[in-house]
Amino acid sequence: MTTDDGYLRFFPFEEPYDHQREAMDTIYEALGEGDDVLFEGACGTGKTLASLVPALEHARETGKTVVITTNVHQQMRQFVEDARAITEQERLRAVVFRGKGSMCHIDVDYEECQALRDTTRELVDVEEDIAQLEEREGELLAAGQDGDSEAMEARNAVVEELRDLQEEMDELESERSTCDHYYRNLTVDTSEFYAWLYDDVRTPDDVYEYAGDRGLCGYELLKEGMEGVDLVVCNYHHLLDPTIREQFFRWIGRDPEDIIAVFDEAHNVESAARDHARRTLTENTVDQAIEELSGVEDSRAENAANVLGTFRDALVETYEDSFGFGDREAVDEHWDDITIANDDRKDDLTLSFFQAYSGPGFHEEVDLALDLGRELDERYEEQFKEGELDTRKECQTLQAAGFLADWLSESDATGQYPVVSVRRDESTSEVYGRAELYTCIPEQVTRELFDDLHAAVLMSATVRPFDVTEDVVGLDEPVTMAYGDQFPEDRRRTYAVSGPALFSSERDDPETQRTIARTLEDIIRFTPGNTLVFCPSYSEAERYHQMVAVSGTRYLDEPGKQARDLREAFTDDDGAVLFTSLWGTLGEGVSYDGDDARTVVVLGVPYPHLDDRMEAVQDAYQTAFGEGEGDHREASKDDEAGWRYAVEIPTVRKTRQALGRVVRSPEDFGARILLDKRYTEAAEMEMHDYAVRGRFPPEERKEMVDIGPEKLKFALLNFYQDMGAYDGPPPKP
Repeated sequence: MTTDDGYLRFFPFEEPYDHQREAMDTIYEALGEGDDVLFEGACGTGKTLASLVPALEHARETGKTVVITTNVHQQMRQFVEDARAITEQERLRAVVFRGKGSMCHIDVDYEECQALRDTTRELVDVEEDIAQLEEREGELLAAGQDGDSEAMEARNAVVEELRDLQEEMDELESERSTCDHYYRNLTVDTSEFYAWLYDDVRTPDDVYEYAGDRGLCGYELLKEGMEGVDLVVCNYHHLLDPTIREQFFRWIGRDPEDIIAVFDEAHNVESAARDHARRTLTENTVDQAIEELSGVEDSRAENAANVLGTFRDALVETYEDSFGFGDREAVDEHWDDITIANDDRKDDLTLSFFQAYSGPGFHEEVDLALDLGRELDERYEEQFKEGELDTRKECQTLQAAGFLADWLSESDATGQYPVVSVRRDESTSEVYGRAELYTCIPEQVTRELFDDLHAAVLMSATVRPFDVTEDVVGLDEPVTMAYGDQFPEDRRRTYAVSGPALFSSERDDPETQRTIARTLEDIIRFTPGNTLVFCPSYSEAERYHQMVAVSGTRYLDEPGKQARDLREAFTDDDGAVLFTSLWGTLGEGVSYDGDDARTVVVLGVPYPHLDDRMEAVQDAYQTAFGEGEGDHREASKDDEAGWRYAVEIPTVRKTRQALGRVVRSPEDFGARILLDKRYTEAAEMEMHDYAVRGRFPPEERKEMVDIGPEKLKFALLNFYQDMGAYDGPPPKP
């Protein structure tokens, strides 16, 4: 370990914990070597500061910028608090960045904003040119009046140029295709804004309010003021979306090799990368493209309409052929996938397209459609700038042709899963379809990013197994470290309850339901505070919400509904129980301190629903990692790599995240309950492949106490009595 702990100038408290200093030393050394870091730390480890402090020191020494990113809103707020604490001790230039959509004062989309921005810039440039020429004209007039004939002649030329510029300015102003907020950015002194911005760590809401009060565009001011800052706090998409990332680094004024990225909740990088990689094309967009082409006088329009129309018809034929009796009537407003992939040939949509196509060649016609689409897109931008269009029109032909080009070249590529989905339009009640290229292996998205950065620190409470994370996101020989719970062990209990194994085939068994319901009633009754119950699905949460009889309030989290108000009502209550899905929004990135949730229950082993997409991911992982060459991968796991990578490990990580919702400080206490016999030690011997206890880290397995359902209430009673938790006489078993 290095003895150079100069990075402590960025540590905002008196002394780091011993394990925190060790972690900072390790990260500081790794960054010096340009190595990536995988860092697992339980709640209370101080992961954020342990990652951020050495990263800031290395960046300060080497002229780099630190970007810390998360996909959890609560963590974003925590980053701001940490950055404010740091800058009180060691001055930082920090920016908290958010997308344009939430910071726009005139509520226009990205494309229209860009067009308004460009036109406003043109207007200001013209005004500046006019001001310079007016000054020059005055100088020449004075010289001419003093008898300089050449000056008078030059003045006439300047006056002519001024007249042309004035006409251009009048035209730009009359078109109303400019942004007043951005205009003020360009024409007033903004030094006061930047002095305010860097006097503290300002949130996007702070910037929005400050800029709005002064008629400025805070989003554009942030972009202009980010160059060379010490620290940027942002969302995942600023790094995971390749297009946004390129612009983002340009705003910071750094090349990728001058960026140190710190990813919080790094176990989510896998799914987030998939979301950013997905490409879709709806039937409606193709229809709009064909309608767009019908009004275009260009020889390429007929070719473009032919190839896009053929793809549109193939899409309709594909989903119509999939419908059985009553299926069309059952389609609702949510996208529902239709299986089109085949093991031994092209997917059904592509085959339908091939069979229906006639023409000079679909590749040639797609290329013509792309060329024409680009020209139309440029034309729409010019028309908006010149005031011929009130809004910036998007080129549907370019969107459709671009997707079709990708589909034809990549739909059968390794790691890509072609899928068709259908939904019902709520306004017209018509059924329509969508084609999608779904990226199964995130490494295809993230490897380039991690290769380009100077280094990255990926931190989470559940980033193990390290070898799997390395494979899935594309890291080469990162430095790894893990720290378990740092809070007093005697203030927590983890019970593995030998209740029914809640296999999906057993969930409807009445005896299984009765046993689980009675056990949950015992847990809730003997918990001095609130109980949080994570179920395998929302339907199971609803089931036990209805079955469990308790004196306290029962709360139910439902899919598609805002959970924040529900969570606040729950945490404000006492002796309540909240039923939710492990795969919902309440299982990670949310703290339940003290009585907010004394006991957390994970019901069953909540594997995700194995739909076609999940099976495609599983197959892709099996192909990619099932017979890997790396010595770090256990040979005995090779045959189950697809299941392990795609299903088992994400489920165990979700379970560990849920268990971490309670016991959030050294003074806190609580119980974590795994309600399914597959978590018990006995299951390792009796149930073999179905047991999951062995998938938890060793230090977490060591704390698990196996117990029968009927004895759990006594264990909870004893534990909470030892904690002095009951307000008054404890409940009687």
